[in-house]
Amino acid sequence: MKSRIPRQASLMGPDIQNPFLHKLHLSPFHIVQILLMSMTLAPLRLVIIGLLLLLLWPLAFIATAFQSEEDREKPFIGWRKYFERPFIYIGRAIVFVIGFHNVKVRGEPKPSSEAPIICGAPHSSFFDTLAIFYCSGLPSAVSKKENSSVFMLGSLMSYAQPVWVKREDPNSRTSTIKEIQRRAQTCGEWPQIILFPEGTCTNRSCLITFKLGAFHPGVPVQPMCLRYSNELDTVTWTWDGPGAFCQFWLTLCQFHTNLEIEFLPVYVPSEEEKKDPKLFASNVRQKMAECLKIPVTDHTFDDCRLMLQAQKLKMPMQAGIVEFQKLHKKLGVTLEQMQKLLEKFGSINYRADGLISLEEFSTYLQIPVNPALEEVFAMYDRDGSGTIDFREYVIGLSLISNPVNNEETIQLAFKLFDSEDKGYITQPELAKMLNNAFGMEELDVQELFEEVDADKDGDISYDEFRDFAMQKPEYANLFLTYQQMKNKNDGELEVLKEEPCKED
Repeated sequence: MKSRIPRQASLMGPDIQNPFLHKLHLSPFHIVQILLMSMTLAPLRLVIIGLLLLLLWPLAFIATAFQSEEDREKPFIGWRKYFERPFIYIGRAIVFVIGFHNVKVRGEPKPSSEAPIICGAPHSSFFDTLAIFYCSGLPSAVSKKENSSVFMLGSLMSYAQPVWVKREDPNSRTSTIKEIQRRAQTCGEWPQIILFPEGTCTNRSCLITFKLGAFHPGVPVQPMCLRYSNELDTVTWTWDGPGAFCQFWLTLCQFHTNLEIEFLPVYVPSEEEKKDPKLFASNVRQKMAECLKIPVTDHTFDDCRLMLQAQKLKMPMQAGIVEFQKLHKKLGVTLEQMQKLLEKFGSINYRADGLISLEEFSTYLQIPVNPALEEVFAMYDRDGSGTIDFREYVIGLSLISNPVNNEETIQLAFKLFDSEDKGYITQPELAKMLNNAFGMEELDVQELFEEVDADKDGDISYDEFRDFAMQKPEYANLFLTYQQMKNKNDGELEVLKEEPCKED
């Protein structure tokens, strides 16, 4: 009988969300609409947007002209400040032309004197930045320094006085946090800073782990929740989905796009939260999740990196979605280890959906299907589907590796083979046990023996055996299972021996 890991002991539920996946499902009506709009309204909208940007650019250029390096370190004052209002009005006109005809604003946006930082979530689209035109002023953002030299874009962004990030600077992360902290503690002299603390775009199904840049200063923040409610979602831009230009054009082809911006009450951190940015970020995220009525997860940007790794291995991108931070905290695995596990899983002959069966798993382990292997597979197959994917494999591997795959277990497994205590294992000894315990064919034993025998001297030393067991912890658990089965059988034999004596 297959043993199951209790559901409450699982690290993650079997149905793990993929917040980085977005698929468009176009109905015949949508296809006809896109074709018609692509020939009529969408090009017209694009031309008008271009004209409005041409109108906006001179304002930004004049407002940022003749600034010294010292001036750029200070907030705008005097005549430069007067350009803010027309800048916002033209910005809202651009929002309208794109198709956001009725942007609903709920709650009250507070000035920078009350909330120096705005936290926007969920971050699901490049359209999220349009929310800046509906804040109490014109908030700043964080942007790479290279953007400042781009024609038109540089002037437009410079007028918003962003926090520039110099990527060539090895201390850029620390410098950025210090600059945010400096501006946030000026009692409203600088514009608000708007940040999307998730750090990457998702599909709005959950709130992933917040980065701590907005919370290190320990100043009040105003959470800003974003909702898009169109039946056809053309705004969501994720790692696994349509590209940016595709989403932009499809949005222009919509008659209108619904956007709701909700400003929550200013969140003032406690003394404990000021000392612990992680706690501060977690509590703000929970408030926003309750407002949005969506769950929170431990996904991070590292999961996106694993997705890209899976794609390179020609696996489904979702195979890399493992909530890395959760596994890192609970199991102590590093990102490099996770990437190696992903490569290891990629060597299995998986199906197109990224799942493998018991038979495929046995082929990977070079062990025939038998009760012991079924028991190990059942530990991976936590939902009883008869298949496992990368997430189940990682969890199962970790569960059986800790503490099963330790020095004591490996020594015990080695002694099972080295029955004469010679200090090494021969191929006949290995073949005898694997054939009796797991029904392994002689050819399979030979292939396994050659894989373990690293120095090719015809014997397997303990060091070679240990190195192999550390690379493939599945075997350590199989050996332990074999020992338990052996002990059980030996116990039954002892009972049979004793019973005739009792009858006498």
